[in-house]
Amino acid sequence: MNDPTIARITGAFGLTCVVLTFGQFPLWLVGSPPSVYDGRAFAQHLFAIKNVAFSRILMDQGIYVSMLVFAAGLRHLIRQARSESEWIGTLLFGAALGWVAVTVVADGLEGGAVLDTLNGNLDPSAVRALVAGTLLIYNGSIAFAITGLFLGSAAWATFDSRVLPRWTGWIAVVGAVLCAASVPAMYGGPVNYTGFYNAGGWGPAIVANFPPMIWFLTVSVILIRRPGIGRGVIMRAA
Repeated sequence: MNDPTIARITGAFGLTCVVLTFGQFPLWLVGSPPSVYDGRAFAQHLFAIKNVAFSRILMDQGIYVSMLVFAAGLRHLIRQARSESEWIGTLLFGAALGWVAVTVVADGLEGGAVLDTLNGNLDPSAVRALVAGTLLIYNGSIAFAITGLFLGSAAWATFDSRVLPRWTGWIAVVGAVLCAASVPAMYGGPVNYTGFYNAGGWGPAIVANFPPMIWFLTVSVILIRRPGIGRGVIMRAA
């Protein structure tokens, strides 16, 4: 398989991540989740949206698989662009693997919470504990740290290997900085979905999803439309 083909495959799976992520977004707006501190009310909420919750988890699996293919492809292209940058590409792939791993844990916890509501004798304390376990992962501090590492690695690899236009590296830098600024959100007080800066706030949720997706979309389109290699570089900055 030649490098232009790998570039196109990488871009295609990156676009798949973007499509599934934005396709999933409306599913998070279904229903009005009560306070996570009210285990019974939250269990009833999960039961009411059980099919929606399972659909989100299913779409997540597609996102994770696509992300790993994307990261593996980008690592290869970084190495081809500049062999000395290979370790940065490996760091990028490791960050993607960590990103997927921690989010899979959150999916498992949420799925367990939903399943607990289906037996006709829900356990509010169990549901509350399982849901609480997802808070620092879904759009939370743990996710921010790993996402920031991924974007920071992508920016570094771009500047060091020139595998992509330099301006895409600056998009990654902005995303990484925003992620770092949102990590302390866990100190923002009780979980409040209507608040801006806390473990469940809408501010961190926006940072967790949109800046990385802008980078994914931009890079994926570049790799699909302009995959040619010149002097070992996928794309020299114009």
